[in-house]
Amino acid sequence: MVCRARRLAALLILSTAAAAAHAVPPAAATAATAAVPANERFQVAGLEKPASILIDRWGVPHIYANTLYDAFYVQGFMAARDRLWQIDLWRKRGLGEMAKDFGPAYVEGDRMARAVLFRGDMYREWLAYGSDAKRVAEAFVAGVNAYVAQTESRPDLLPPEFRLLNYKPARWHAEDIVRIRHHGLTLNVMGEVNRAQVYCQVKPDAARTDWVQRELDPPIQPKLPDGLDPCALPTVELRRAYELATAAPRFPKEWWASAKAEGIPHEALYAVLDTNSDTARSLGSNNWVISGSRTSTGRPILANDPHRAHGAPSLRYISHLNAPGMSVIGAGEPFLPGISIGHNDNIGFGLTRFYMDQEDLYVYETNPAQPHEYKYRGRWEPMETVTEEIAVKGEATPRKVSLDFTRHGPVLVTDAKGNRAYALRAAWLDLGMAPYFGSMDYMRSQNWDQFRAAMNRWGAPGENQVYADREGNIGWIPGGLTVIRPNWDGLTPVPGDGRYEWAGYRNMDELPWAYNPAAGYVVTANENNIPPHHPAAKMGVGYEWSDTARARRLKSLVAANPHASVADSMAWQNDTTSLPALRAVALLANVRTEDVQARRGLDLLRGWDGNERADSAPAALFEVWFSKYLRPAVVRAALSPEGARLAGYGDASRVLAVLEKPEPWMPVERRNEVIVASLKSAMAEVERKLGPDPKAWQWGKLHTAVFNHPLDPLLDNAARQRYDVNAGPIGGSSFTPMNTSYRNSDYQLTAGASFRMVLDVGNWDASRVVNAPGQSGNPASPHYRDLAQMWARGDYFPLLYTRKAVEKETREKVELVPQ
Repeated sequence: MVCRARRLAALLILSTAAAAAHAVPPAAATAATAAVPANERFQVAGLEKPASILIDRWGVPHIYANTLYDAFYVQGFMAARDRLWQIDLWRKRGLGEMAKDFGPAYVEGDRMARAVLFRGDMYREWLAYGSDAKRVAEAFVAGVNAYVAQTESRPDLLPPEFRLLNYKPARWHAEDIVRIRHHGLTLNVMGEVNRAQVYCQVKPDAARTDWVQRELDPPIQPKLPDGLDPCALPTVELRRAYELATAAPRFPKEWWASAKAEGIPHEALYAVLDTNSDTARSLGSNNWVISGSRTSTGRPILANDPHRAHGAPSLRYISHLNAPGMSVIGAGEPFLPGISIGHNDNIGFGLTRFYMDQEDLYVYETNPAQPHEYKYRGRWEPMETVTEEIAVKGEATPRKVSLDFTRHGPVLVTDAKGNRAYALRAAWLDLGMAPYFGSMDYMRSQNWDQFRAAMNRWGAPGENQVYADREGNIGWIPGGLTVIRPNWDGLTPVPGDGRYEWAGYRNMDELPWAYNPAAGYVVTANENNIPPHHPAAKMGVGYEWSDTARARRLKSLVAANPHASVADSMAWQNDTTSLPALRAVALLANVRTEDVQARRGLDLLRGWDGNERADSAPAALFEVWFSKYLRPAVVRAALSPEGARLAGYGDASRVLAVLEKPEPWMPVERRNEVIVASLKSAMAEVERKLGPDPKAWQWGKLHTAVFNHPLDPLLDNAARQRYDVNAGPIGGSSFTPMNTSYRNSDYQLTAGASFRMVLDVGNWDASRVVNAPGQSGNPASPHYRDLAQMWARGDYFPLLYTRKAVEKETREKVELVPQ
């Protein structure tokens, strides 16, 4: 009772503090401080020389340091000042230290998180990123720790989440940055498990099993390796272990309400992502670069909007680092030093995911007499067992847990009865593969040769990088370690007996790249953009790419405009035309029905231009129909009951292909019946939710942009309004360039572009950017939500670069001086 009373009191304090902070609207607060910048001054240990930070009206810190490594120190300090709870949670989750502050429910998650830490030679690890990577990381974490030290003497500086949950932030070590590996959009192993499950349960329907997976490109029929029994895989346990190792943490009500929370199902504790969902396929990005020969100014334009899961605070954090020999601005992830998307004085750069396959699941026969031995090349080989201690809140003695490793990687699951073990092999556990840390090198490049050399050291995740420089050059280069699989496709689990071994990694020069291409532009959007006649097209780089709708739409927009402007690129990032919608609507021309309700739906959709604006009535009907009713109806009509159960909503591209050419899946008449029946169901739902008059329907009334705080489940309604950020109605879908994936249960936004950037290369102050919902992660800050409405409207603010422009828009100044 005492513990619960303290929690309630903390929640009351938290709600009151947040309410006071938001009593003055952010715009009014900005205006009030415009004339005289507010100043803060901190004495800190470890800083070489005094540094100043000018914070502009949009919350972007412009750091002016007097030594190179002081710039990274100050970046760490400011990241902690703005995002301390977020970055502390990232570190805690990544290192497997959740149970220390949150109790026994998180022990198993901690154990699995530790299984996917980097455990190799740290000397070689640091060298893999560049000559001064360790020095940069040390400076950054020293800055983080300096701010943590400030909170120890001034508890009022702590973000309110620490008070609510009654714990304090930890100190960092430089190794933390590169040892943590789970945050880089890992993929493929769960696809392998899902595919094996289909092969097990739909054996007679083998030709149709690919419905359960994303469309494979280039087309390939996956083959089960000899000796693998797909029905023997413990699919539930494998998914659970992988999610415990890699997924983001949650704080469910069950955990909050109970002091004995150990029995909570893992689904409640970690964010489980359906690998077959539209959201999973849309976790990527858009980027493009346009030569000055095709722009209105004669200067190149570079645009990038990375797509990830939405939440409050944003995954991205914009900062500007200035020091002797370096001036770089843009966004990164707040727990990493440097800038991964942005520009320096000479070059601009932006990334999207390049979906190379960097994972495999290995299946072993284990020794019945010695369960920690597995068969490899005809002999029993011992696993390496590591014992770890996990501190648990409320327990005096740390718990001891063991982790097993084979020659291929960490063991996810053991099956003692079946004498089997299952291990993850992942390129991202190898040397130099800390996600996004490779930006340390390329962000300081000054020309294409230096940039390309830096990208040759990029490890994970696979990326498309676009490039532009002040001299007018543009380029594209993918990066990442490409696994060589000599005798299998990587699409299913394989026996770990020595027959299926990686033959190292390919030289990155074997991948395609482009420098000043004849077309005058490059667009990437997570599609398979390996040219079909390039040797890499047959190398098995990867098969599971994103749906091509975004890429095809963007390429058509860029190609059609020979005089593109920054404003054009901003509009393209916010484009809401759905190519799948146009394909589906084209099918309705010859569909007839006597049903009045379905006919009203047909009339509304026929002739629609596929633009899914927030105020569009046809968009509201189409998205409800296509995502929730039509796709599963087609799957049920085309597949056996078991196949349909596994396929769920089906791959959108495959569903559309069947609708366009229904034979041999179903007769045309049956297809039309499916269309009418599913449309009638969608009409009924939209009428229930938006009323009987389609003139009053709007997609944005269903599809809302809400950025949920991780502690949302613990808050009452009043506190939830202050911690969650509701940006209001939003258009688009997972298939539009303005990627706005949603959950089918209530159409609330789940993923998309929180950060958008358009660079006017060389005229840097004319560049534009937006981050949502705000730069700060502290709900009591005016910069916590002040960019959300701007983002939802498709608006931007200047990405200020020159000192003169920064000073003009400065609203706050922070000074750091050596202690």
